[in-house]
Amino acid sequence: MADTHVNTLVSTPGGERHASWLELFFDLVAVAGVAQLAHLLHGEPGWRDVGLYIVLYLAFWTNWLSLTLYGNVAGERTRTRILLIGMFGLTVMAAAVHGVQQGDRGTAFAVAYAVTRFIGGNAFGDRREVVVDWPTVTFTAGAVPWTVSIFVHGPARPWLWALGVVMDLYVTFAFSREHLLRTLRERAEHRRTREQGRAAAPESRREARGRDLAVVETDTEHLAERLGLFSIIVLGEGVYQIVEAASDAHWDRGLYATVAGAFALLVLLWSLSLSRGRGGVPCLGAASPPTRVLLGLHCFVTGAVAALAAGVGVLVEHADGGLPHQTAWMMATALGAYLLVATGLAHWTRVGSLRRLLAAALPSLAVCAAVGAFDGAGRRPAGLVWLLVLALVWFSAGMRRYDSPKPS
Repeated sequence: MADTHVNTLVSTPGGERHASWLELFFDLVAVAGVAQLAHLLHGEPGWRDVGLYIVLYLAFWTNWLSLTLYGNVAGERTRTRILLIGMFGLTVMAAAVHGVQQGDRGTAFAVAYAVTRFIGGNAFGDRREVVVDWPTVTFTAGAVPWTVSIFVHGPARPWLWALGVVMDLYVTFAFSREHLLRTLRERAEHRRTREQGRAAAPESRREARGRDLAVVETDTEHLAERLGLFSIIVLGEGVYQIVEAASDAHWDRGLYATVAGAFALLVLLWSLSLSRGRGGVPCLGAASPPTRVLLGLHCFVTGAVAALAAGVGVLVEHADGGLPHQTAWMMATALGAYLLVATGLAHWTRVGSLRRLLAAALPSLAVCAAVGAFDGAGRRPAGLVWLLVLALVWFSAGMRRYDSPKPS
């Protein structure tokens, strides 16, 4: 009889630990991925373009996270080849973003996603480990629609991708830790019953022993560092967008004002997300939500910041006027979503007057709403970017009065 059961007390050892050279090398693929995804929001993006950006960003981030969590849990036992193969898969995904709605590129993206996803899941399966902090790492059912999409062409393909993303989100947030542990125990009992009915040889029984499932916890400090590094990469993409657009633009006072405002916007995002946040999530400080919630917030916040990074490049590119209206509402929506998350987290994790919090948040959100209604055609974008800076300055100043963390 196989001696398979679930251990629920196994956790990753803590202690002082930082990202390894292998993990930093692996993160280079995030540089390429975020850069390619940002191009989806250039020009005059419509709702379909924004929807495609959200789906592809979630797909890229999910695969990056699955391999990041593998390195986090495995520590010094991390297999180099697994991260390098996963890195190559993410590289293919990044390269396929340009023209992803075409047949060949879309197929390449879906194949790379499915293969990389199964590699990340099997890395935990081989170790007989389950990470309940982010269960989609080991429960890869969400990759099935992506696999089916390899054989589907036309407008149905992006909907299959969206279905896969929704399935992952459902598995992650619909089931509690206790429910997942109960499911794992039931599966282990089913496996034990099934193997009891087999006439297994003594050698097989010996091999079956020691195959216990281990429920592991992440190294939270190391994970926060890795999430912060990803956020730095996203902000770095914004700096690159500014430099790239300014290098081809006519340098005049309008360009100087736009570049200064765009850079100030990124600095303020850095301050809220990293200097005064945790793991790239704003307004957390020493307090932190459960790991599962932190990871979901990180995905949401970095996706919004990546959209802002794409937008600042468009602002600088059109510094002499003629800014597409879509850029204004895209940046206003992204910053508004960012500020809503920051407001909720500030109220959740910190002590302070709710009146002061609303005094900081509501005017900033009102500015975002005004920018979203801004008609960019024929106008210089310097005023738009400085309005966004004003919204962040007001919010950041208000948060300084709200910086006392709640007692645990």
